[in-house]
Amino acid sequence: MTKKKLYLIITLGLTAGYSWLAYILLRETPKHNNMPVCFFKNITGIPCPSCGNTRSVLTLMKGNIKDAVLINPLGLIVAAILLVFPFWLLYDLAYKKDTLYKSFLRFEKTIKNKHIAIILIVLLIINWIWNIQKGL
Repeated sequence: MTKKKLYLIITLGLTAGYSWLAYILLRETPKHNNMPVCFFKNITGIPCPSCGNTRSVLTLMKGNIKDAVLINPLGLIVAAILLVFPFWLLYDLAYKKDTLYKSFLRFEKTIKNKHIAIILIVLLIINWIWNIQKGL
């Protein structure tokens, strides 16, 4: 993947993430239990591995780390990306650097390692089972 394409994808993802959070926060009834159901859950009736990420990020925004982790630990990763990546992108663009791109390439190489990939897949499956068990 080229640097330009990666930065475009990240920008679009960040825009979508912040737009979704703004939509949820600006709704007339911002209750967490009344959130739109994910597409996967609508079709299958079971939560996807990322179900609860929005609630987790919103709970984290209120400063409640423990509850955010209990809702969905992946929400911490999403929140970190939403916080760090805009500044990282701006840094690279302002100083004509490619630190984010180089980090992406290292990350991509790392997760292609069979042992690391298996560990990440197992963790994702455990999170998914936990989401189903919690009844998200």
